[in-house]
Amino acid sequence: MSTNWRISSFNGALLAAYFIPTWTIIAWRIMVSPIQSFYERPNVSVAFFASDHLHFLADGMVRSAWLLALGRMTVVAFFAIFLVLLTLSVIRRRGNANEALAIALGIGSVMCFAMMLMASYVHEVEAMRLHATELLMLIGNAIVMLVEPPAEKAPAGQGAALPLQQAHLVDNA
Repeated sequence: MSTNWRISSFNGALLAAYFIPTWTIIAWRIMVSPIQSFYERPNVSVAFFASDHLHFLADGMVRSAWLLALGRMTVVAFFAIFLVLLTLSVIRRRGNANEALAIALGIGSVMCFAMMLMASYVHEVEAMRLHATELLMLIGNAIVMLVEPPAEKAPAGQGAALPLQQAHLVDNA
């Protein structure tokens, strides 16, 4: 059993397992049919806000839907980069995959917070609950990353040898 997993890395992998398929499907639906999928539950708060308060016409609605899909795919891309970096044990032990996770958490948190405010403003309770839940998941992992101590660096003299691979001398007395 591997013991070099950090809590934030494990939690980030679980978040990536949720956000990559969910947000990819949502973004794909927007790319295929921008207006119809813009009025589905994950995007309805942005759609109502853009149409009612920003007074966008059809072309403005399509552009804002594509911009939302681009933002979602950016978060998905950073989560995917994080997962690829996480598979390499040298990078995982040093905690160097956390930069991609931090970028995904930052962009995703800003998007979820903005969509939650828009849902609150247009009185969409179910969409607000969805965005608040996603926001709490992202912020929770960010807090774990902040509280978790930095990764331990291996001493220069030992290298990367495991304790079971090192020779132990028995007392020859």
